[in-house]
Amino acid sequence: MKIDLEVSLDPTLGCGQAHRWIKRDGVWNGVIGRNVVDLREIGSGFEADGCSDRETLLQYFRAGDDLQRIVKEISDADPYIASLSSSCPGMRILKQDPWECLATYILATNVNVKRIAKMVESVCDTFGSDLGARRAFPTPKQILDKRSEIQTCRLGYREGRFIELAERVEDGTVDPEAMGRLDYRECVGSLIEIKGVGPKVADCVALFGFGHLEAFPVDARISKCLADIYGAGGNYRTMSEFGRKKFGRYAGYAQEFLYHSPVIRRDVTPHRDSF
Repeated sequence: MKIDLEVSLDPTLGCGQAHRWIKRDGVWNGVIGRNVVDLREIGSGFEADGCSDRETLLQYFRAGDDLQRIVKEISDADPYIASLSSSCPGMRILKQDPWECLATYILATNVNVKRIAKMVESVCDTFGSDLGARRAFPTPKQILDKRSEIQTCRLGYREGRFIELAERVEDGTVDPEAMGRLDYRECVGSLIEIKGVGPKVADCVALFGFGHLEAFPVDARISKCLADIYGAGGNYRTMSEFGRKKFGRYAGYAQEFLYHSPVIRRDVTPHRDSF
């Protein structure tokens, strides 16, 4: 299937937003829902094998986002972002499944992208439904039905909070669907009440899972960039608010461009770590 869309797969799939994408020989292989998908970039978009539902792919890549308007707005706010966006055309924020995104980012604390991907894949291999070449991300019930096998996933101290999250989603105490109806600040406030979710994880989930494009997650990588480029400093709240105020309703896109900043790439190993 051919999808006509302004998108560059490398910066979109390779920056640590989602953790189930692997690139081999120019093809990105990943899992979207119950679809094992191969994506190959072409001039006007990409070719997709493994998913026959065009709408699923369009939603995942947020096809409704007007990249030209978004990039113009955040570039007008800052010349440095303008330079980054011009060198990274087609980078998109993904719209991930809220449960999968939340459960994944519960695991994504104090580790690098490679380690996160390894843990996520282990969870899928242990609990998820067999899709043939790979396995789906498991439902809360699938995790709880085989909870005795959690130690094989090697999650470390994250193990308990991962099981607790599955329990709370399964019994309705945590309701990702209801969270999807909240505005940004309400959504972040609800997420922070979950064990293992701090401000940075809450902002990541708000941005990548619930589509709050004003969210501005700050990890060590982004913190260094804000300090080096803008002279900004302070605690997490101060730095995140700085980003939201400076870049406005599309601060999340600005954050992703900063993530690709060559200033950071020279100095910091790629991480989505805790602030």
